[in-house]
Amino acid sequence: MLAEDVVARAIAGERRWLARAITLIEQRAGGVTAALSQVKVRRRRGPGAPHVVGVTGPPGAGKSTFVDGLVTFARTEGRRVAVIAVDPSSPFSGGAILGDRIRMEHHAADDGVFIRSLSSRGHLGGLSGATSEIVDLLDACGFDLVLVETVGVGQSELAVIEVADTAVVVLTPESGDTVQTMKAGLLEIADVFVVNKDDRPGAPALVRALESMIELDGVSSWRVPVCSACARDRRGVDEVAAVAARHLAWCLGEGRDNWQRRRGDGRVRRALDRVAEVARAAAWAKLGSDSAALEAVRTGEVGPDALVGPS
Repeated sequence: MLAEDVVARAIAGERRWLARAITLIEQRAGGVTAALSQVKVRRRRGPGAPHVVGVTGPPGAGKSTFVDGLVTFARTEGRRVAVIAVDPSSPFSGGAILGDRIRMEHHAADDGVFIRSLSSRGHLGGLSGATSEIVDLLDACGFDLVLVETVGVGQSELAVIEVADTAVVVLTPESGDTVQTMKAGLLEIADVFVVNKDDRPGAPALVRALESMIELDGVSSWRVPVCSACARDRRGVDEVAAVAARHLAWCLGEGRDNWQRRRGDGRVRRALDRVAEVARAAAWAKLGSDSAALEAVRTGEVGPDALVGPS
């Protein structure tokens, strides 16, 4: 079946074909890019339809449990929700566990919820290289809310702000001090901070430290709120959902220029990433076909600069 037919059936509401269309996007299958370029994507015109919320933070912060809580809250409001959960891929086997869905399995029978795990496929930035295109497809399918959960690698998860309208950074008292937060660039990407597992020692101190750090920043007209929550007990999740809705309203008004700048930066990054993907594949194909050259690189006889040639 042609990619355009698969995409059309996905947009028509056939869940199985939506899953197949996402697989085609991940595989960079022939015709899928052209098919996506023809669909009506609401988010190309402005934020909020659907509201795309990125959830990022260090491993073990409770991101998946928190996303599950946001799904539950959105469904009480009757909104259709899609979740993209990105798992890290092994640098050795290339595989990924894709286990984040386990924490959301009680939504499996809900036709108003679609959950898909993706492998990062070695892509830096905390997302899969196909994430933006998949969000576009989910947009065309008419979902009201799209939640994007990043890998959780800490200091390289900046790509989420180029896909999401609202970036929610989830931290815990065990996440490290505020210096680590600043090193990770989380102050620059956060639209909302959440101190999760706030029943643990050190949570109030982390809230105060984040608030002080935000006070010193003072660049954007959006003052980043710091929320306390315990996603495991479903406490504080509704408040974060309300704050995210206020941020969306800001994006639609005073913060529209900021939103447009993020989208523009995202398009540039995706273009450069695609160039890098194609160049890497071509270089590997050439190197892999020359066993002598490959062995010379492995032994260190030929270094990276010599392989690339003069710049």
